[in-house]
Amino acid sequence: MATPEQIQQEKAARRAAIRTEYWRTMTNPHAHLHGESAGVFDTGLARFQAMRVNHFEHFKPTGRTLKIGMLTTVIPIVAYAIMMKRERDAREKEYRTGQVAYKDRRFKFI
Repeated sequence: MATPEQIQQEKAARRAAIRTEYWRTMTNPHAHLHGESAGVFDTGLARFQAMRVNHFEHFKPTGRTLKIGMLTTVIPIVAYAIMMKRERDAREKEYRTGQVAYKDRRFKFI
């Protein structure tokens, strides 16, 4: 088993190798001759982007995802619609019973 000092040295060596490769690639004045001028290929970023693209292919609906979807999407929309309907109905009732004069209405063509 490796000691913590050995692990730190291995990590430092990997970081140094990656840093050297990055600078060698980015500062190569002849990179355009080889078609390498697009930058450094980041395997971690490539894996992340591939995961994002394939996420829905591997999605499995569960009770937890149903709850999250309901709490973040469906319930707020329904609650807002109910609040708007109640407020609109109360305003319409005031208009129809004559409690609000025509000149004081917010919208004249309702």
